[in-house]
Amino acid sequence: MIPEIPEPDILVVGGGLGGVAAALAACRAGRTVVLTEETDWIGGQLTSQAVPPDEHPWVEQFGTTASYRALRDAIREYYRRWYPLRSEALALSRLNPGAGRVSKLCHEPRVALAVLESMLAPHRAAGRLTLLTEHRPVAAESDNDVVRSVTLDDLRDGGRRTIAARYVVDATETGEVLELAGVEHAVGAESRAEFDEPHAPDRADPLNQQGITVCFALSHHEGEDHTIDRPADHDFWSSYRPDFWPGPLLGFEAPDPRSLESVPRTFVPNPALDPLDVTADQSADAGDKELWGFRRILARKLHRPGAFDSDITLVNWPLNDYWLKPFIGEGTEALRGARQLSLSLLYWLQTAAPRQDGGTGFPGLRIRPDVTGTADGLAKAPYLRESRRIKAVTTVTEHDVAIDLVGPYGGTRHRDSVGVGGYRIDLHPSTGGDNYIDIGSVPFEIPLGALLPRRVRNLLPAGKNIGTTHITNGCYRLHPVEWNAGEVAGALAAHCLAEGVEPHQVQSEDKRFEEFARLLDRDGVQRHWPDVRGY
Repeated sequence: MIPEIPEPDILVVGGGLGGVAAALAACRAGRTVVLTEETDWIGGQLTSQAVPPDEHPWVEQFGTTASYRALRDAIREYYRRWYPLRSEALALSRLNPGAGRVSKLCHEPRVALAVLESMLAPHRAAGRLTLLTEHRPVAAESDNDVVRSVTLDDLRDGGRRTIAARYVVDATETGEVLELAGVEHAVGAESRAEFDEPHAPDRADPLNQQGITVCFALSHHEGEDHTIDRPADHDFWSSYRPDFWPGPLLGFEAPDPRSLESVPRTFVPNPALDPLDVTADQSADAGDKELWGFRRILARKLHRPGAFDSDITLVNWPLNDYWLKPFIGEGTEALRGARQLSLSLLYWLQTAAPRQDGGTGFPGLRIRPDVTGTADGLAKAPYLRESRRIKAVTTVTEHDVAIDLVGPYGGTRHRDSVGVGGYRIDLHPSTGGDNYIDIGSVPFEIPLGALLPRRVRNLLPAGKNIGTTHITNGCYRLHPVEWNAGEVAGALAAHCLAEGVEPHQVQSEDKRFEEFARLLDRDGVQRHWPDVRGY
């Protein structure tokens, strides 16, 4: 028998970064929360999808919420407390545990999981928060523009439970509750005519979505043979050559995302370079030309000699982006294809990849199930770059953020800003046949109107499902912005319950917004940028 769960004030569906942030904010305000998650790990793209954080260049100084900084600080402290760091690394205030080039804080998924669970722990102990992992939303009941309840399948025992709440936060990876509850939303690419975006296609195409990636972690052990069985689809992937690619997808030649010119990638496991000499700043260098160090999540040379016999690197490369089928619409087939692509890439690396010494193959590459928490070593969930998106009170378009349109000092300043972010407009090859779309952008604000559906009164998005377009999702989709959106959604739901108002009133009425903004300011939610330049 499924135990009864008291009706919470707020139901947060989806335990990714936005969902965790929403639950924390609501619990801080004294509200009861049920937080659900489809996998057995909270943390989404940071944990179950195994993607180190993509962040703007000023992240160490400003440009995030206080609670996101606390998350980052706690991850570093975890390494200082429990890992055998050499003295020089231990002393670094800005320790980058993996010394990866993609982020100033490359680290292992399990460390982020441990920290996130610790952040939730006091609220669970106090009875304010109920966490239901391995629960998938399958239905929702709505009437009179209000979502009344969401029904979830318990993936462990096949049971089903329906949870009613006064507010529902959709923090799922693909905006599933929007679909289930009949909330107006967009998916895929809007037409150029809708928002006059220069990089939008001529025709709207719901099936034109960014590619997904099934990530995995690798270490390298010279003289050992860890070659996996030949994947079922290896013949297809070993010969697959996209029309817009300079060679086979499984190869070290790939387009530069910013120029689309063919650029060779290098791959040298466990390089001799001291990781303390690595600089991570994507505004200056995307860091993706040297694949081993690009998303390295453990650097052996940061630790005392003999502690680790290999680095650990995270494989989320141009070589294993999958775009043959859209995930929203053909999820089962897309996931199977993406998993086969990643396994085929691993097999190619182990058996056929060119080495700098003139040989082929790196049989010493070992996939790491212990790092991803799965039996096969692939991430628990695919890295999803795009979601269903609410039809919002305010839709952020290319005209708000693209540096070529607004200039280096431009960008829309929102009266109702509830956060900030910064990232290039970074779209990966898509299921519509697009190559990379990578556009310079300016540091941007997050308008509260982008978190409000036009019609539905008690559902709030908390992730990649906020009011952006297919184009601007490319810069609003990363870790700190998702956290910020989730934190604001949780805080807004709690505030509306306390004040007896609705989210649309808070956004539209100056006095009510100022009251809410003061709460955000108190909690360390940065709402405006200082004077910084385009990214």
